[in-house]
Amino acid sequence: MSTFQDERDPDAAEFTALDPDDPEREATTSVSLFEGDEGGLEYAERRALVTLLKQRFISARTHPRDWRALTENERLIRARLNDLFLELQIDPVREVAWKRQAVSETGQKFPTLLYDAAWSREETIVLVHLRDRFRAATAAGEGRVYVDREDLVDHVAGFRPPHATDIAGDEKRARNAVSNVNRAGLLIGAPTDDRFEISEAIEPLLPLELLRELLASLQRTNDPTPAPEDDALFGGEDPEPQGARRQDEED
Repeated sequence: MSTFQDERDPDAAEFTALDPDDPEREATTSVSLFEGDEGGLEYAERRALVTLLKQRFISARTHPRDWRALTENERLIRARLNDLFLELQIDPVREVAWKRQAVSETGQKFPTLLYDAAWSREETIVLVHLRDRFRAATAAGEGRVYVDREDLVDHVAGFRPPHATDIAGDEKRARNAVSNVNRAGLLIGAPTDDRFEISEAIEPLLPLELLRELLASLQRTNDPTPAPEDDALFGGEDPEPQGARRQDEED
């Protein structure tokens, strides 16, 4: 789901190749980009807006040009998202931006481009572990935080119920969970990599209280087995639950 400027964005090379002395540059960077175009954003701003709409988030490191266009034209891009009943969220410290569904103060229902989708039990365990690993490593002064695929699979296996018999199926679900979190952009790397970098977006997009409530909700409705101990999943933290869903792009 998520793409990265350095290796997965097919338009990145073309965008980088723009030459300021190129006679065709004027047509690329002017506000009017095609016949009948009445848009008010320039090319870089539109590109950032499209990336925000297509991806779960953008960051200064994974989408440097889009991040720069966003921060230099935040008000304009925020207004375009608002026109679609979406709000722009920015974490200036981690340099991450994402969108979320706008909520009416009067309770009015807005049309939406997003849909609510629950993380699976295995995905939730992976996400909580990534968040905990990221927090501990950054607190220790690490600039970038890495994790191995097999370590994540083994971590999920540690929460397998004692009476579980479908070991192969459990491992497959764990591996699928790692792949899905990678596609969501929260694990940075190619799908076939054995080692990933944890995205700096893990905390602002998935605060601990959201993950904890999600896990509790899934266990109440879908999992008759006893819940894993909170301390094992959440490092002894005790936040107030606030939500239990994630918002994805509408298919």
